Amino acid sequence: MIQTGATKLLRYALKNMGRKPCISSFLGKLHLERRLSSQVALTLTKDCHHSARALLWNGGNKPRGYSTERKQTSPEILSKLFPQTATNIDEETERERKRKEDEEAKENEKAWKRMKFGFAVFGGSGVALLVWAIYEFGKPEVDADGQIIEDEFSENAIVQQYIQRMWKSLNYYQKMIQEPSRAKLLPDPLKPPYIQPPYTLVLEMKDVLVHPDWTYQTGWRFKKRPGVDMFLQECAKFFEIVVFTAEQGMTVFPILDALDPNGYIMYRLVRDATHFVDGHHVKNLDNLNRDLKRVIVVDWDPNATQMHPDNTFNIPRWSGNDDDTQLMDLISFLKTIATSEVDDVRDVLHYYRQFNDPIAQFRENQRKLLAQMQEREREEQAKAKPIVKNWTRSFLGR
Repeated sequence: MIQTGATKLLRYALKNMGRKPCISSFLGKLHLERRLSSQVALTLTKDCHHSARALLWNGGNKPRGYSTERKQTSPEILSKLFPQTATNIDEETERERKRKEDEEAKENEKAWKRMKFGFAVFGGSGVALLVWAIYEFGKPEVDADGQIIEDEFSENAIVQQYIQRMWKSLNYYQKMIQEPSRAKLLPDPLKPPYIQPPYTLVLEMKDVLVHPDWTYQTGWRFKKRPGVDMFLQECAKFFEIVVFTAEQGMTVFPILDALDPNGYIMYRLVRDATHFVDGHHVKNLDNLNRDLKRVIVVDWDPNATQMHPDNTFNIPRWSGNDDDTQLMDLISFLKTIATSEVDDVRDVLHYYRQFNDPIAQFRENQRKLLAQMQEREREEQAKAKPIVKNWTRSFLGR
């Protein structure tokens, strides 16, 4: 390869002897070509030597990873061809590495300072909030004249007094959230001469009577369920109707005012009347102040009535469709219970709990009952007529 390069260079010189480049330029190029050729030859000799040794060690096979191990980067080749540049390249790389390390160290130091500042602010805010809560909820009550009212904690140390009063206040607010606002949710049953309905019907408002709906034209609104007016009117003849929902009162009361202008709904119970258990607002019928043998709850959420499942008649949740007929079928079911004067409604409701769709099962039972009544009527008509009537006809010659 060296001879070939030299030959080409000599031919180039002879070809251009008559041109402007002088012989000194030609000799300089020739000298540079010899230096490069010697360096390349030395490098190729070393590579061939290493390759031969590797082939001998591996039984003549090409060593594994040979191409990647012997592959050299441009700086390495330049450092071999021009040794004087190797020092400069190493120094530049080292300076770049140190610069990056310094930048990373400065950034880490800034991040750590920001983190310490955030912890300090958060901790100071927490301590200040705790001190304020102890003082605000733990201070003793005073009368109209500004005199401190003695309580069970007055004899303790000052700090202990404030902490114990604060703890008592927190427990009080926790009970307000988790327990009903009063022990009796409904007043006592009416006494004669007033008429108290024999049964109490507890209804969920959302997705039983109305459904929240949103459109571009109207925005959010509550849509009336098909047949809700007739449902309230018919049920009010036999039941004391109570709406019991986990919604807020500021939402419930305007809706019920528009939904029931005739006042068929006698009582309204909202979120403050529920128990908060495991993340659910539960309707505790023990606080209802009514005989549970005659209380029927209509709801779609089993979690809302988990304390009294035998008093619950679960129906599918209404999604806002206009072809719904659930309330019409529910009228027939409730009227059947009321007119049959069932002593304990829990027996009937317990039977229907085993079905996914109690209304559909009730319709099927009604169909079977109607078929049995028609069959009994046909049997009675098919019976033989009385003997007296037969004798009268034969006597008269008919």
